Parts: sequence; C-alpha cells; structure tokens
Amino acid sequence: MRTLIDAMPMPVIELDGRNRIVFANSAAEPLLGAGRGRLRDRVLAEFVPPNSPLLQLIAHVREKGGSVTEYGIDLSSGRNAKNDYIADIYASPLVDRKDEILLVIQPRAIMDKMNRQLTHRDAVRSVGAMASMLAHEIKNPLSGIRGAAQLIEHSLPAAEKPLSTLIRSEVDRIVRLVERFEIFSDGRPLPMAPVNIHEVLDHVTRLATSGFAAHITFENRFDPSLPPILANRDKLVQAILNLVKNAAEAIGPETEGGRIVLSTAFRPGVSVMVPTSAQRVALPFEVCIYDNGPGIPENLVPHLFEPFVTSKASGSGLGLAMVAKVVSDHGGVIECERIKGQTLFRILLPMHHAREH
Repeated sequence: MRTLIDAMPMPVIELDGRNRIVFANSAAEPLLGAGRGRLRDRVLAEFVPPNSPLLQLIAHVREKGGSVTEYGIDLSSGRNAKNDYIADIYASPLVDRKDEILLVIQPRAIMDKMNRQLTHRDAVRSVGAMASMLAHEIKNPLSGIRGAAQLIEHSLPAAEKPLSTLIRSEVDRIVRLVERFEIFSDGRPLPMAPVNIHEVLDHVTRLATSGFAAHITFENRFDPSLPPILANRDKLVQAILNLVKNAAEAIGPETEGGRIVLSTAFRPGVSVMVPTSAQRVALPFEVCIYDNGPGIPENLVPHLFEPFVTSKASGSGLGLAMVAKVVSDHGGVIECERIKGQTLFRILLPMHHAREH
C-alpha cells in the first residue's frame, strides 16, 4: 500500500500519537524540505513553522476524533516563501490505530489548473455564441453602411471626401474583427488525420525564422519516439504559430539573446473528463513553447485564454482564445506559467491510436 501511496502526486504523511512522522511519500519531501530518511521518526513541528495551520488542524482532529477536510490552507514557510503553497488538506485517524493520523495534502495549483481549463472551455463557448450574434446583427448592416458611404462620396466636395473614406475604412475594420469572431461559432467537428507533431513544429519554425522571428534563436527538444497524434494539421499549425508569434513579440526585435524552445514529451498520468460522458481521456502528449521574454503580468495569467484579455497595447485579445478553441477541439488542454524566468505554454493532447480512423 505504501508503494502505491508513494507514487501519488500529492503529499501524504502518516503521524504517530506524538506527531512523529511514521511515513512520508516522495511528494511530501519538497513540502517539508527534507528527504524521507531525515523525516522518519522526527516530530512534524521541526519541519513547519510553530504557528502552521497544519499543526492546528492535527490538534483539532485529535480533539474531535474524526476526519476533517480544510480548504485553501496556506502552508507557505521560509523554505518555499518564493512560491505560495495553498492546499486542501484531508486529515483522519487511522481505522485500526486511532492515535495515528493520515494527512493527504492536495496543492491548489492542480485544482486551479483544472478549474481554469473549465473556464477556458466556457469562454470558448461564450465567445462562440457572441460570434453568431455578431455575424447576424452587425456584419450584414455594415455592408449597407459601407455602400451608402461610397455612394455619398461621389456627391461630396473634395474637402469632405476623406470623411467618407474614413467611414469605409472603419466599417472594413469592424468587418475584419467580426470575421475573426466567426471562427468561434463554427461548431463542426474538425477533419482529423494522423499528424507528426515534429513536422508541424519544424514547419512553424521555418515560417517564424523566415519572417517575424528572424532575430531569435530556436531550440528543439523533441522526443523522437513519439507516434503521430490525431489532429487537423492546418489548425494545429495556426495555433502553435500564434503562440510562437506571441513569444517573438514578447522578446522584442531589439533584444539580444532572444530564445524560443519547442519541446515534446510523453507525460503519462494526465487525464480529463469528457464533457458528454463519464469517461476520462488520457492526455499524455505534451507540446511546450518556452521563451525568455519579460513574461506575462501575473494578474493576467488566470484569464489569459478568455476573449478580449491581452497585454498588448494594440492587441484584440482574440488570439489566445482562438488557440484555446483549437486545443479544445482536439480534446486537449493548454496552460501558461512562469518557470525559472521563462514563459511556458504547455499543450496536452490525446495520443492517436490506429483504430481511431
């Protein structure tokens, strides 16, 4: 049983009647700042601050004699002060040894990521409904406004013709914006086929280095053993190219040492629930885009894939919403985070099996 518990991704700790650590799995080591060899038979209070809510929760369980679950507990300490450690904690006396307590600690980062995935999907659906409304209620009348402005222009004095030109150019700009929305209202299933993700990434790299990212160094970290994925190649190119373009713009044309890293890997153990059934789908196929630009403002990260959210002065805030839709249409998820001074976009996709086509 302890072998199974040791493989769990969240910290699990077993305490005896004097709060000495009987067992801690490998995920608990970073939380407590020590290896299991040092942790065993040591009092938990040696590894957490004196006023830690974890100690208060244990005391409460011993007093009440029953299981307790606390949500959103701050377990930050001097060891991990750089990164807040907020977790949900389940504490319970062991059935056969009432004086011993089992702690299961679920970091909120994992739950928050899954919650954000639901938010991304809801945002895509919301913007899709808005797109249908815009196409019907706005785009058609705009063509009449543009035509009227063009007719009026012939009867205007020369000094006033620029006003008509301005009306037509602004109508054209609004139409282009509405047309960008129309991608979100297309609910038809994408035509899929087996795709070599490395060929897609190589193609995106060639496009980028031949144009907007000619001044940036690209590095590939590919796992050559990965099989094809079931995807729409054109949509996948569009989404990844958008992410690479954003990375290049974040680095900037004047920055020396700009670098973008494209990587692939097999990451077993990640799965999501299919919205239309109780089935869980494994997402072991990982594609990452790193850049060493200045990064995305922290307050934008949780809302990054929602429509109209952007850190660019001239951005429309639709590019990453489009990327989220493409990834969602492929049955995958996308996340953004900061790791060691680099911005990371991580795409997780299902693996292709021959029987699927």
